[in-house]
Formats: sequence, C-alpha cells, structure tokens
Amino acid sequence: MKFQIKKPKETVITLARQIGYMPLGVSADGEYNLVRPLAGQNYPSFHIYLKKDEEGVFCFNLHLDQKQPSYRGSAAHSGEYEGELVEKEVERIKRIIDEIK
Repeated sequence: MKFQIKKPKETVITLARQIGYMPLGVSADGEYNLVRPLAGQNYPSFHIYLKKDEEGVFCFNLHLDQKQPSYRGSAAHSGEYEGELVEKEVERIKRIIDEIK
C-alpha cells in the first residue's frame, strides 16, 4: 500500500526508529528498505520501502511479508499489499507521526 506523509524536519532513519522499523539497507537512489518483525520472529513482518523527496514528503510503500522467499535467489514471497492488517499498520504509522512534535 502506498501513502505519503509530509514531515520535512525528520530524517528517514529517525522516522523509521520512531515508528518501530529497522533499516535493512538503502538503494543507490536513496530508497530505504525497512522492516518491523511481528511476534519476535523474522516472519511475518511489515516491510516498507521509504524515500524522502525534495519537498520533505515521505513516500511509503508498505506490505506484509507472510513468509520468507520459497526458493534461493528468488525475491518472491507471500506478501499482502492491501487488507485489514496493512490498513491498520498505515493507521498506526500515521498516528505515531502525528504525535511527533
């Protein structure tokens, strides 16, 4: 699920920590790969690709990974890009960001 939030004074890493996500890496174009494991395990986990544009708008691309990729070298996984759990996570993220002073 894609959504945007304007928070010009925050860095991507600071914002990620505030919403409970851990950075896994960053692409050459500045897009961060972030994860928030559930139930203390690697899967299921929420997964965000996050980038901040020139105007200070954070562009989120969120999904829920249900399990790890099935085949070595494959990026395919059982991911949910919409649905109740994903929508609730978007609401949780927006609420936390709204509370940040």
